[in-house]
Amino acid sequence: MKINEGGLDRILRIIVGAALLLGVFFGPAWLNPWGWIGVVPLVTGLIGWCPAYAILGIKTCPMKAHK
Repeated sequence: MKINEGGLDRILRIIVGAALLLGVFFGPAWLNPWGWIGVVPLVTGLIGWCPAYAILGIKTCPMKAHK
C-alpha cells in the first residue's frame, strides 16, 4: 500500500472525519446515521491511503512519498 494522499488532503480528511463523528455524539439526532460516514475520511487521512484514489490513479502526495 503506497501513500497516495498529500499533507493538505490528509489534514482536511482528518478534520472532516472528526467533525462528522463528533456530530454523532454531540449533534442533532438527524446527523447520527450520516455522521458515521466520518469514519472513512478519518481512517484514510490517518493512514494516508485512499482506495478510491488507488482505483482512479490519483495521487496528491509529493513524488518522493511514492516509494
